Amino acid sequence: MLDIKQIRENPDKIKAALARRNKDYAAEVGQILALDEKRRALLQKTEALKAEQNATSKKIPEMKKNGEDTAEIMAKMKEISQTLPALDQTLRQTERAQEQLLLSVPNLPMSDVPDGKDAEDNTEINRWGTPPQFDFTPKPHWEIGADLGILDPVSAAKVTGARFHFYKGLGARLERSVFNFFMDLHSSRGYTEVFPPYMVSRAAMTGTGQLPKFEDGAFRVENTDYFLIPTAEVPVTNMHREEILETEKLPLRYCAYSACFRAEAGAAGRDTRGLIRQHQFNKVELVIFSEPERSCDALETLTEDAEYVLKVLGLPYRVVTLCAGDLGFASAKTFDIEVWMPSYGRYVEISSCSNFQDYQARRAGIRYRPAKDEKPRLVHTLNGSGVAVGRAVAAILENFQNEDGSVAVPKALRPYMGADVIK
Repeated sequence: MLDIKQIRENPDKIKAALARRNKDYAAEVGQILALDEKRRALLQKTEALKAEQNATSKKIPEMKKNGEDTAEIMAKMKEISQTLPALDQTLRQTERAQEQLLLSVPNLPMSDVPDGKDAEDNTEINRWGTPPQFDFTPKPHWEIGADLGILDPVSAAKVTGARFHFYKGLGARLERSVFNFFMDLHSSRGYTEVFPPYMVSRAAMTGTGQLPKFEDGAFRVENTDYFLIPTAEVPVTNMHREEILETEKLPLRYCAYSACFRAEAGAAGRDTRGLIRQHQFNKVELVIFSEPERSCDALETLTEDAEYVLKVLGLPYRVVTLCAGDLGFASAKTFDIEVWMPSYGRYVEISSCSNFQDYQARRAGIRYRPAKDEKPRLVHTLNGSGVAVGRAVAAILENFQNEDGSVAVPKALRPYMGADVIK
């Protein structure tokens, strides 16, 4: 959530920054400022009446003691008592309306985020590895999985519906091996391992920016205010909700494995086959809590850590900087890591690493105290996929496929798999 003080003091600057997202938020900013002016006037009037009420209530006993007539002052007290509840209610309604508007406005792009409208304007910053060249016509991972008997979307559709999968045999072991490998590698590089709950509250979803904007894309548990998590970012970030963190322990770095659940609203017809776009999928998430002055460096490190697992697996990839028009709602800056997929003939997103600055922390009340006698400040939060497990499995099947239909297991996974080849 943006700082209302910043909006109040620099409305034109805020409007210009938001306009870089390829959408005009001038009306929302104007409404926020109008409600803020109303809220402040109501607050001033309410506080003045309460102050008058308190001061007057102290006079009454003395007046009675001196035999003075209190009828007029008592009438005034009655009038204030009748006025205050309505004023308080109007103030609360105004505050709620302003907060809902603030929650609907995205984060400001950082100044070094390139301008652009959509993914076509993203900027490639590096590549690693060489896409494989085959002496045969390579198959997409869903065909490889079906031929090997390790991926079964047909049974999953019968049990649940479209965009779900059964993994079988060495396919199930491959999925498990991948996320165990990811967790072990990230833990060895300084991340604290977390196994989070798969359901969170509305407050937790709001704290990280999923609500209210993306409620249509979330799975809500009927007759409750619980949601199935779209990513481990939500529970892990909210571990420190309404806390003041110890500065000497920053940065805090967590890695978490979880299943993720997304309704994929608005994605009809996209990636309908295979593992790229599922309603349920596994992912390893990296979350960092950083001092503001160090969050830019933390984003670089976070991205390098997500890249590292692909390097060890031997999967070709590239990194792109998202333009302002393609940024996620809560992000101030994002690097996407895209893995090479032979069946697509292009790179496909497998990780998204973002710096949210203080946007999530303001929503969730996550602060730190820079020094003993200083007031608490908002931390900066960052997160990135480290990485999406299903997409990594798809990339392994396609990049390491053999002409005879088998798939070579990357060396790093062989101790987990207990096999060198899937056939």
